[in-house]
Amino acid sequence: MTSNEIIVLLGGVHSLGFAVFHLAFWKLFDWPRALQSTNAATRAVAQILNLRLIYVFLGVAAACFTLPGDLLDTRLGNAFLAGMSLFWVGRTIEQFVFLRIDHPLVHALTVLFVAGAVLFAAPLFLQG
Repeated sequence: MTSNEIIVLLGGVHSLGFAVFHLAFWKLFDWPRALQSTNAATRAVAQILNLRLIYVFLGVAAACFTLPGDLLDTRLGNAFLAGMSLFWVGRTIEQFVFLRIDHPLVHALTVLFVAGAVLFAAPLFLQG
């Protein structure tokens, strides 16, 4: 196994971790109670978007675990890796725009977002 394949697999672990994290949102953020103060459309959209994001993270993890060679050796795979890196770059920027909270857990999440950007971009630059 090459170092780039290991990095792609770590990207899969990262994505799987975020899928599990998002599965916990209902309990972590007490969504049944907390979302009651919003209207029905906002409640639905928040939960639907979260469920779709879980699906995306699981799909990314599956691709990283089952197709590391394709992700590294094809233009489509490289575009996928670049797209995921840009996803995490965007998420990092959004953290500073929408979640301006000085808290260690918020800072830890920011580090994990940057880690995702680096994990998915690194194989593109290390291929030479």
